[in-house]
Amino acid sequence: MTVQITRRDHDAASLREHASRACEASVVRRLLALALVLEGHSRAEAAETCGMDRQTLRDWVHRYNEQGIDGLSDRPHGGGAPPKLTVEEKTQLAAWVQPRAECC
Repeated sequence: MTVQITRRDHDAASLREHASRACEASVVRRLLALALVLEGHSRAEAAETCGMDRQTLRDWVHRYNEQGIDGLSDRPHGGGAPPKLTVEEKTQLAAWVQPRAECC
């Protein structure tokens, strides 16, 4: 089953224009891959041209269909592991490593 771009608020030229103004390289690649798909290129060709695999492009098509261009940015990560130091320990560590005024 092929995945299709169902969102029609942008055509290939519009996506390329957004790509020319995007700050994140990853978003630029995603926009250009979507533009290629809209121009009729196969998903495999569009993905390879833009440095991703077919499955990854499929995932971005889904995100674009659901969220538009804003959905092509990376989502913030979950924060990772909880900190190993308490607030008090962090304060003490900062006091140890910050230069003292009389030293300089």
